Amino acid sequence: PRSDLTGLSLSQALVSASNPGAWRGLGTSAAAQAASRSQAEDVRVEGAFPVTMLPGDGVGPELMHAVKEVFKAAAVPVEFQEHHLSEVQNMASEEKLEQVLSSMKENKVAIIGKIHTPMEYKGELASYDMRLRRKLDLFANVVHVKSLPGYVTRHNNLDLVIIRESPSCFSFLTQSARGVIECLKIVTRAKSQRIAKFAFDYATKKGRGKVTAVHKANIMKLGDGLFLQCCEEVAELYPKIKFETMIIDNCCMQLVQNPYQFDVLVMPNLYGNIIDNLAAGLVGGAGVVPGESYSAEYAVFEMGARHPFAQAVGRNIANPTAMLLSASNMLRHLNLEYHSNMIAEAVKKVIKVGKVRTRDMGGYSTTTDFIQSVIGHLHPHGS
Repeated sequence: PRSDLTGLSLSQALVSASNPGAWRGLGTSAAAQAASRSQAEDVRVEGAFPVTMLPGDGVGPELMHAVKEVFKAAAVPVEFQEHHLSEVQNMASEEKLEQVLSSMKENKVAIIGKIHTPMEYKGELASYDMRLRRKLDLFANVVHVKSLPGYVTRHNNLDLVIIRESPSCFSFLTQSARGVIECLKIVTRAKSQRIAKFAFDYATKKGRGKVTAVHKANIMKLGDGLFLQCCEEVAELYPKIKFETMIIDNCCMQLVQNPYQFDVLVMPNLYGNIIDNLAAGLVGGAGVVPGESYSAEYAVFEMGARHPFAQAVGRNIANPTAMLLSASNMLRHLNLEYHSNMIAEAVKKVIKVGKVRTRDMGGYSTTTDFIQSVIGHLHPHGS
């Protein structure tokens, strides 16, 4: 029954369109921290959906604790299998990476926090986070940037989707001469076509009318030129969807000045990483925007803007909105619509009422206050 359920999800339909084959969800692993040690052991529940949990660094463990508390209160039939992988806490190794991969490959669905990548070069160019994504072939990252009713920002009623190729298209080379470092950007027709098709399929499934390809082909005429050409070729297969192109620097300005002109944006990895965070800032910041990554087999749910909030660790001030909304999206992927809607509506209700807000949203409430308020607003949805 489980494989039948997950097989019907939107994300499966989208990725299968580009790469036919079995689709289920994705699993990752997470570490038990002080806030969640009492629940660190996997709990086998009959009939529950197994999901890999990887708390990550910064406030990740605190946010995962919020997810577990809300899931428990909502009686969500999900069984979390936690693993820990952290480079900054010296808890990363080949063995741990393989454990995480094994869990993800078995469960197919995962919820993860930000795995911080140290800036210091220690002999390995690819971070554990990047290696994880490459081994699972998580080629599409989706961030839905949507205004939250009741929380006023400079631009309200925003609703746009950023789709970027993942993981990075850059390959870092060692120095070729003293004082000279080479960095190679790799663009392929196959991968450019795949992410473009994913974007147009997403727009079709979600009933959206326009896709904007973001590039720098005016300068990188061959690399970004190939990406742009692939997007144009794919666009011809979707005559009902309007297609536009925009240079990355102009896109940043347009997002700040008039973000309402955008619907679905598709772009290479680096541009998307920047645009994700810029767009998140338009609706309230990294604490309120959920994200997800897909391969042909796996689905990973995470925060839309990758920020570890290191300065908030242990202070009980982190905003769990983004992680809870991402967890709600995960439940929808598992076809647990009832629980998904219940949690999403409870979170949005708390924000709309406005009495309980964390510091990043201009309030003084703690993470615990927010969690308890969400639990207090849980109620049945639908029949």
